[in-house]
Amino acid sequence: MTNLAKLSVTVITGFLGSGKTTLISHLMRNPGGRRLAVVVNEFGDVGVDGEILKGCAIPDCPAENIMELANGCICCTVADDFIPTIEALMALDPRPDHILIETSGLALPKPLLKAFEWPDIRSKITVDGVIALVDAEAVAAGRFAPDVSRVDAQRLADDSLDHDTPLSEVFKDQISCADIVLLTKPDLAGREGVAKAREIIAAEAPHPIPVVEVAEGAVDPRVILGLEAAAEDDMDARPSHHDDHDDHEHDDFESIVVDISELADPAELVRAIERLANENNILRVKGYASVVGKPMRLLVQAVGVRVRHQYDRPWKADEARVGRLVVIAEHDDIDPDAIRAVLAPAMQAAG
Repeated sequence: MTNLAKLSVTVITGFLGSGKTTLISHLMRNPGGRRLAVVVNEFGDVGVDGEILKGCAIPDCPAENIMELANGCICCTVADDFIPTIEALMALDPRPDHILIETSGLALPKPLLKAFEWPDIRSKITVDGVIALVDAEAVAAGRFAPDVSRVDAQRLADDSLDHDTPLSEVFKDQISCADIVLLTKPDLAGREGVAKAREIIAAEAPHPIPVVEVAEGAVDPRVILGLEAAAEDDMDARPSHHDDHDDHEHDDFESIVVDISELADPAELVRAIERLANENNILRVKGYASVVGKPMRLLVQAVGVRVRHQYDRPWKADEARVGRLVVIAEHDDIDPDAIRAVLAPAMQAAG
């Protein structure tokens, strides 16, 4: 099979809540003449992002072109999950022209790229490019990048200290692996915040990387699709914290799923999620809920204290009106009893 016959794949990475699903939804509606397919690699066993994208399905990207790999790292399940998924997408009629892979917000992208070195994959697809989404407001506030001057001072005092947090490693590795960075939520960051975020990205990047501001996922597909980067052949130019490791760990972060009964008022749930972020260091909450007297399901997505919710679809006649939330944090911050205790006041018993 020649390179011309290979199917192009774009890897879309970015920290929790940076806007990956919003970007893919936009591309599905504006594919630039391409037949797209999507693979969603979720963290946790509630496929929220996959459901959102299936709700956006259109004739050029129908629901059967959207596949989920839940609760697993693609690069660790190549033979069992990834290869069969790619083969199933390639067997579709009509065959997709381009596959978008939405990684988990906690994923390190370079180990994923190594999955494309498998002969069964390498002979069939090429990585057209790696797109990293960066939340401009969060990065400008220094949440996912270290204070370089303080770290340097501490290292001078004690060379044995490791001052990289898991969050900063994820951020750095995503930037280092990217062909293009999309700077999202520029309206929330403001001009000064955007400028600061650009400075941080430039400082972390191993070489100059184009940075494009994007609001609500609206980007011309010509900007990010058709890069022909062949990233699988360019691994050395994409440094990672884990380059010297034979394997990589997945235990820095943890998630739990919380079933929630009907809500009397969504605002109470919002306040509870904000409290989780402030008091329990919860990074991300996503899922859905039932609201008393409302025929529509409430979709909930939160990054820290920023909570967004909207009614996405009617409840189906054969499904129980029980909500489910995926709660994600660093390993030491996951306390199921404490999390449920914070969420409990927001709920009203069904019936």
